[in-house]
Amino acid sequence: MPQHSSTDSSSTDSSTADPATADPATADGADGADGAPTRDVGRQSARWSAVIVGVVLLLFIGVLATRKPADQKGISSPLVGKAVPALAGTTIDGKRFDIDDYRGRYVVVNFFATWCVPCTQEHPELVAFQQEHAAKGDAVVVSVAFNDTEENISAFFAKNGGDWPVIGGDTGPTILDFGVVKVPESYVVAPSRQVVAKFTGVTQAGLNEVLADIGKQVSGPR
Repeated sequence: MPQHSSTDSSSTDSSTADPATADPATADGADGADGAPTRDVGRQSARWSAVIVGVVLLLFIGVLATRKPADQKGISSPLVGKAVPALAGTTIDGKRFDIDDYRGRYVVVNFFATWCVPCTQEHPELVAFQQEHAAKGDAVVVSVAFNDTEENISAFFAKNGGDWPVIGGDTGPTILDFGVVKVPESYVVAPSRQVVAKFTGVTQAGLNEVLADIGKQVSGPR
């Protein structure tokens, strides 16, 4: 669950032969020069090709799932500079959350999943940020779970800490509204309800830097 931006992650090679010009031995499944059926050899090659492609894809997905988060502040997002989309729902403890109730405060909207390794890696940073600003009362965190269960979410927070609203259940519409590509993604919402930054992996320092920058813009030069 909780840097700036996100990235996601074959091609099939097909060919057809003209019946009029195709090699009769190949077209009719005749034996090759060594006596082995050419058609069977082709089928075995196709199977091995499919296996190799599958292994490569699995390795690629594994790299993405286990990559370390990098604090990437300011990554491009169509939402930055615009009003935050509607965000309301029932939290895993049965309470109602509505981002409009937090006008006047910064809100870090964190999209995560308990099975996401980078989400787990960034979570302590969110915990530290939340604890720092709980006393000040100037910023809050809300997490939106992606493709997860309430049982797993509750266990995740019990193990890793964190005391903030977590919206579970059917979060698909909210994820579409924010244009989330992959987890983790976090959006910083200013007290004016404007989205001011996007992260694909956060740090406490990175979030505080955004808050400080916005604070300077609001107060103006001294």
